[in-house]
Amino acid sequence: MEGTGLAFELQHVSFAYGPEHPVLNDVTFSIRQGSWVSLVGPNGCGKSTLAKLLGGLLAVNGGTIIVEGTPLLKETVQQIRPRIGMVFQNPDNQFIGATVEEDIAFGLEGRCLPREEMVDRVKRYAEKLEIGHLLSKHPAELSGGQKQRVAVAAILAMEPGIVIFDESSSMLDEKARGELLDIVSEMKQSGKYTIISITHDAEEIMASDRAIVLRDGGIAADLKPWDLFQNGELLDSCRLIAPYRVRLALELGKQGIQVPLDRSGEEVADALWQYVSSK
Repeated sequence: MEGTGLAFELQHVSFAYGPEHPVLNDVTFSIRQGSWVSLVGPNGCGKSTLAKLLGGLLAVNGGTIIVEGTPLLKETVQQIRPRIGMVFQNPDNQFIGATVEEDIAFGLEGRCLPREEMVDRVKRYAEKLEIGHLLSKHPAELSGGQKQRVAVAAILAMEPGIVIFDESSSMLDEKARGELLDIVSEMKQSGKYTIISITHDAEEIMASDRAIVLRDGGIAADLKPWDLFQNGELLDSCRLIAPYRVRLALELGKQGIQVPLDRSGEEVADALWQYVSSK
């Protein structure tokens, strides 16, 4: 459920890595608390740069970013960063500890939490992510999907209100991508998190509330995911292919059978079966 406040408000944000490398120009949008937003666009359009700006890892060259009512400035960044967790593309880059347990506890130690609370959080979030049996293992012993679960558990254990997934499913196989999508969906349903996904994964985009399309340093579109997947020009520019269930729903629509595009695959399949059975 979306909240009434704003998690992020961007006002005319610009960023460049140097005079010869502009990335973002005059970007303005807001994100409501409790919502799930996908940031999509072609490679090199600035998605990951924008994620780092939102997370306070980079500073804007121009404009303003406001996080839950507080401007993100040099003076406030240390206050704001604990509210935001980031899960990156390669979970290996996030591992610090020699075991899964140490890795989840690392960020909590940095916040000087009492030991009893750290132990409780490690256990609680390991169980939530179904990795309790892996706590004594070295990260190198884990599969890609297990590593990403550990990375998510380490972030959630710090209990941020905002979580940014930066291409977090791109290195996973299909099964692990589905598992991560289930985790993010559960986070959304809990109502505790604002979620931002930087992604090329069509199912991940489809599961979100809203898609913001970046192109040429600015916002090309801000729309519902099912509207995005009906826009051939935007799909081509983003190198995206609509999920099979969406393509099937559109084909059924051409036959006079209206199936909302945000329905599940099972519901679309039922509509197809009913159509075939009527012939």
